[in-house]
Amino acid sequence: MANKSHSNAGHIALNKMKKEGKNHSAYIKKEDVKETTHLIYIQDSTKFLKNFPDNSIQLILIDPPYNLSLDTWDTYENYLEWSVQWLNEIERILSPTGNCVIFGGFQFQDLKQGDLLEILHHVRHKTNLRLVNLVTWYYKNGMSAHRFFANRHEEAIWLTKTKKYYFDLDAVRIPFDEETKALYKKDKRLKPESIDKGKNPTNVWEINRLNGNSKERVGHKTQKPVEIIRRFVKGLSYPNSIVLDFFAGSGTTGRVCIEEGRNSIMIDNDSKTLEYFNKHLSAITGKLFMPKFKTEINPQTERINELIKKIENDNIVLDVSGL
Repeated sequence: MANKSHSNAGHIALNKMKKEGKNHSAYIKKEDVKETTHLIYIQDSTKFLKNFPDNSIQLILIDPPYNLSLDTWDTYENYLEWSVQWLNEIERILSPTGNCVIFGGFQFQDLKQGDLLEILHHVRHKTNLRLVNLVTWYYKNGMSAHRFFANRHEEAIWLTKTKKYYFDLDAVRIPFDEETKALYKKDKRLKPESIDKGKNPTNVWEINRLNGNSKERVGHKTQKPVEIIRRFVKGLSYPNSIVLDFFAGSGTTGRVCIEEGRNSIMIDNDSKTLEYFNKHLSAITGKLFMPKFKTEINPQTERINELIKKIENDNIVLDVSGL
């Protein structure tokens, strides 16, 4: 099959801009981050999201309940009807350069459970959100099965509001080993600087699930590995931007944002999130070359607008018209 990227108008335009030293229309100048802020609210997110202004959030990163009745927070009579409430809010509050990642799965056998197929169908037919990628998280460790093929993957959909979404591929490239790098550099068709940057991680990520005795574990039943969250945060948000996780659960998103110089707003209706997040804070204490950070627990809702306005003033966003 022919390589379609060779005739893709978007790829051709991007390559031309790189050669001419020009920036994409969604280019954002990155400033040094001296301190980040992290707001944590113990609230019902579907109602609380109405406190956010339109077009205000750079990255929304959520791992919603799958309706598997794992706990009181994981039980809904009509999952899609409940999901539509926060999907509509996502479309409203996402910024023009913003991204949204929703974890889920396609393995569920009925509509009662949190199937990404149903969410994606609603997004396609009832919203203006755009699907950029379906990312498959592949892992080798998992449960056995006797009535179907054992599942070894989960999915995440990457949605945007416009074509001007921010994406930093270089921040998440995977380095080549030295032997492969030397071999590729012998190919005169390839650019040495591109080889040095590393390879595109593709949309299939092999990262193991957290074992029961993993050092990352903080006590939450459906905790995601730090490195999965880190790849999305680094690739789809820029330093000093705001990342929103309104199903904060284990608090992993907040931890990654602290380590990577992003601000975060976390919302969850389970007060145990504070306990989990404090365990994450203990794990990152003392790391060098990390901006200072402050956390605020259940501050007044006015703090959301204050933080958004501060970030808008601090960050320099270049022209986002064009492509």
